Amino acid sequence: MSNISVTVPTFAEVRAARLRLNSRIHFTPVFTSQAVDERVGHSVFFKCENLQKTGSFKIRGAINAVSQLTALELSRGVVTHSSGNHAAALAYAARLFGTTAHIVMPTNSSAIKIAAVENYGGRIVKCEPNLAARLSVAAAVQSETGGTMIPPFDHAQIIAGQGTCAMEFLEQVPDLDVMIAPIGGGGLMSGTCLAAKSLSPTIRVIGAEPAGADDAYQSKLQNRLIPQSNPQTIADGLRTNLGDLTWPFIRDLVDEIICVTEDEIIAARRFFCERTKLIIEPSSAVALAAQFKRNRDSAARPQRIGIIISGGNVEI
Repeated sequence: MSNISVTVPTFAEVRAARLRLNSRIHFTPVFTSQAVDERVGHSVFFKCENLQKTGSFKIRGAINAVSQLTALELSRGVVTHSSGNHAAALAYAARLFGTTAHIVMPTNSSAIKIAAVENYGGRIVKCEPNLAARLSVAAAVQSETGGTMIPPFDHAQIIAGQGTCAMEFLEQVPDLDVMIAPIGGGGLMSGTCLAAKSLSPTIRVIGAEPAGADDAYQSKLQNRLIPQSNPQTIADGLRTNLGDLTWPFIRDLVDEIICVTEDEIIAARRFFCERTKLIIEPSSAVALAAQFKRNRDSAARPQRIGIIISGGNVEI
């Protein structure tokens, strides 16, 4: 496919993305929960991207990428493949900049995420629910439209945009010892590493992953990129593979990856929603489940832990 970014992003690009996004997205709040703190014995801070425009962090990368297209590129539209949150974010960004988003979505995408794409004016093209189908149909749509391909995570401007979340987080809570985020394709985690390690070199960055979609954990364990062929998890936003751009960030900068079971994801989500009265996706709950698991396995001194709540787009 053409138009896919192969440039490795830098922290300077995260800073530039922050300036582009300032007036176009929400500066999402940081929430705390006494119930969570008491359960884990640490001070936990939640960066609530479930309250972001389009309901997830994905809008950061989408706007950052679309805002840098030329007038000619905008006239031809943008193309992507996504099961949900990136699809909605790109549709929103396309509407913001007066262009068309052609979105390839698997047939098993959730109804609420399909509706969001339609509400933002995106053109949906359905495909079979596997990566090969997503890639081939997206290539056909790109060939047909001449649009610019903006993939969900393996793209320098996407990664730089996602890095603004951690950058904001450390402005709001500057003395974090640990930052935890979920890993799917690795765009959020790559941007998190890039920003967090640049701003706070001693911070420990931990990835959270479902045991049923553990390609990042397996890849890091064996020090080589290992694709997953049949991910099985309720956390639908984390069923994707790492990419060529995101894998080196995970390999070199993520300090630890914690895998959690489906029961642990469900329990963490229930606990969070009941105690905070905030709605989050299962993918977001993976990060909290990882901290619950980490706490059981660790006798570390009390820490200040930041958890990125990646999104809240879920059918009630």
